[in-house]
Amino acid sequence: MITPSLAAALAQLQALANFIDKGSNSATFIFFNDSKPVDVTVVANSSVKLVTLTLPKPCFKKLNSDSIELHQTDAATVIKTGTATWARLLNGDGDAVADFAVGTDIILANPSLIIGSTLMMNSIILRPST
Repeated sequence: MITPSLAAALAQLQALANFIDKGSNSATFIFFNDSKPVDVTVVANSSVKLVTLTLPKPCFKKLNSDSIELHQTDAATVIKTGTATWARLLNGDGDAVADFAVGTDIILANPSLIIGSTLMMNSIILRPST
């Protein structure tokens, strides 16, 4: 495993933002209430989908000294009651980009979601792995 410099890692994250925007649609975060799969090649169980949040296009907001920031998502209606345990980020082509654990990778004010309520992410900061 190679460890790039901070400048190189930030450039990689900016390239990732371009990949997230790839395709004719906007990228989405889909939240689920089951176990996070071992990797993005495992098909998510759509019966436990809680809510889909859409990123604007372009999603990149700004470069920080140690991270990149994406624009906030839209506010979307929760379609099923449950506790959000993980989320999958899909790019504009619908390709899986990454899976995130709620509570460690993504912090929600309250991961217990109620059908009919709304959810949005207003701060999305991606940091290089160390």
